[in-house]
Amino acid sequence: QLTLAESGGGLVQPGGSLRLSCVATKFTLDWYSIGWFRQAPGKEREGVSCISSSGGSTAYADSVKGRFTISRDNAKNTVYLQMNNLKPEDAAVYYCAADPSLSYTVQDMCAAQTYKYLEVWGQGTLVTVSS
Repeated sequence: QLTLAESGGGLVQPGGSLRLSCVATKFTLDWYSIGWFRQAPGKEREGVSCISSSGGSTAYADSVKGRFTISRDNAKNTVYLQMNNLKPEDAAVYYCAADPSLSYTVQDMCAAQTYKYLEVWGQGTLVTVSS
């Protein structure tokens, strides 16, 4: 069974930074595009950033462009999301997901509604942005 595990969430003040990690267990990430998604209370899950298997292609939601950076270290079986200049509206549970079907470009993977078709998810890590 493919599993993912997120870590790195926490409480940070506006303007602060966090780095989230997504580690795969029982499979290697090398083959798969990976996406970061988030869900705030009362809101639909949304794509934040996605990265191709090689790391050569990335996609970002407009709301995080210039502040968040996705990267991957396939040797460590890990995908990262560096989040800088955090805003209160960034507060949410952040999830990583894999696309084992290899069906999507990174742009499509992060697009609205695509998350509904992704089958491999982590348990989420909570990010709180508050002074």
